[in-house]
Amino acid sequence: MILVRNIRLPLSCPDPEQEAVRQAYRTLRLRGNAPAQAGVAKLSVDARHGTPVLVYTIAITLHDEGEESALAGASPCVCYTQPPKFDFTTGKTPLTHRPVVVGLGPAGLFAALLLARRGYRPLVLERGPALDERIRAVEHFEKTGTLDPNANIQFGEGGAGTFSDGKLTTRVGDPLCAFVTGAFLDHGAPADIAWRQKPHVGTDLLRGVIRSIRGEIEALGGEVRFNTALTGLHTRSGALTGIETTAGPVPCEQMILAVGHSARDTFAMLHGLALPLECKPFSVGFRAEHLQTEIDKSLYHGAAGHPALPKGECQLSQHVSGGRCVYTFCMCPGGTVCAAASEAGGVVTNGMSLHARDGRNANAAVVVSVDGRDFDNDPVKAVAFQRQLEQAAYRAGGGGYLAPAETVGSFLAGRGKLELGAVQPTYPRGVTPCDLGSLLPGELAADLRDGITAFGRKLRAYQAPDAVLTGLETRTSSPVRLLRGDNFQCTGLTGLYPCGEGAGYAGGIMTAAVDGVRCAAALMQQYAPDKA
Repeated sequence: MILVRNIRLPLSCPDPEQEAVRQAYRTLRLRGNAPAQAGVAKLSVDARHGTPVLVYTIAITLHDEGEESALAGASPCVCYTQPPKFDFTTGKTPLTHRPVVVGLGPAGLFAALLLARRGYRPLVLERGPALDERIRAVEHFEKTGTLDPNANIQFGEGGAGTFSDGKLTTRVGDPLCAFVTGAFLDHGAPADIAWRQKPHVGTDLLRGVIRSIRGEIEALGGEVRFNTALTGLHTRSGALTGIETTAGPVPCEQMILAVGHSARDTFAMLHGLALPLECKPFSVGFRAEHLQTEIDKSLYHGAAGHPALPKGECQLSQHVSGGRCVYTFCMCPGGTVCAAASEAGGVVTNGMSLHARDGRNANAAVVVSVDGRDFDNDPVKAVAFQRQLEQAAYRAGGGGYLAPAETVGSFLAGRGKLELGAVQPTYPRGVTPCDLGSLLPGELAADLRDGITAFGRKLRAYQAPDAVLTGLETRTSSPVRLLRGDNFQCTGLTGLYPCGEGAGYAGGIMTAAVDGVRCAAALMQQYAPDKA
């Protein structure tokens, strides 16, 4: 396959995709009917210099693949590449019991998918319910404030990623990303996730994809048990021999642990068993809401609103005093702020958007980094820090899982007011005016003020005094890491594969899914498939 990069086209181009293909042909000096296949490999927008332009990479396959490498020098923007091949090797050691995957978020889902495709018939345990029941529980919580600690935005089929934008953006250049993208496409994700610079599925479409992947796992002999949480481990001579669950014991010598970043009871259980758990950096702060139109104007200037442009999204960062970083992440264009609590008496915020991204507001996490130095390198204290912030937010909201909120102008001035203007908060349980700075240690509140002020100099939308901050955002990533070796097994327990975001090895849907594939591949490399 030949890639022709950096084909730049104006927004006024009537058929930019076809024009990009034509320009790729001209670059390679090909006749219009020469390639066997040609199409978009990547599409991005460059708005750095005023008027935005569309930037295409076109992939071309020739009838005679042997000629492709010779064309790689046709231009500096042309290269020859081969699609990644996924040859997962399998071992010869027989398994006494089928492998167990704990957690059906992105990491567990893709670990189970690969195992099922290779004949291992995995048993998957998920503490929450199947997706339809989970959706009903989330909607009930949003309407009534009645929280189910095992069926919420954090727990249940699909994990926390199910109630998100379905963002698949990652900086990880791992070939396994193509495996994950391919599986998403096989199960009904929008075709453009294969080439968009910032691919997203959307919360609404992601649900169908998750159901479909689970269906493939089950059709291939895997089993999924919902409402079944891991509660303990059985070991002998440093090796896993079985597990305890809320539904009873399960014999198990090989287990992929993909419980997600909010499984605090599991973290406590692992710590109690003296497994090698350490603090991991994470971040805390707020959800910031701006008018989507103002974000678009800040990024695209006079071209804002052009139908060829995607909804504007951005990522900002600012180093502040003490070596900390204030940054935005998990931006949801045209989205809403979510009520993401999973424990009684704590308020947690997150963000989501549907595939259309057609809501009035954009929202993003605005957070400041913390690490082991803030908690005496004690993972128990790190989890306690998160919980204390969430409980303080609950009290400030006045109960009922209302969230404390403050407008940006008030927060920067320290007024503690919710001075609403054009931006109306979307948090579903409702908000209560609050001095958000009082909910955080003083140093962190000051850092967030410095960071937001700097953001306003970089992006005009962040200067809006009526932008809304809703708190608190505490579940940015897992506060702990369960150590594993080069064989992906826990350094303190053979047969246990710490996996994904909860174990401290991923951050987001794509990286978690890739880590699930890695852990499954490591297990497969040692053991033979089930012949039953």
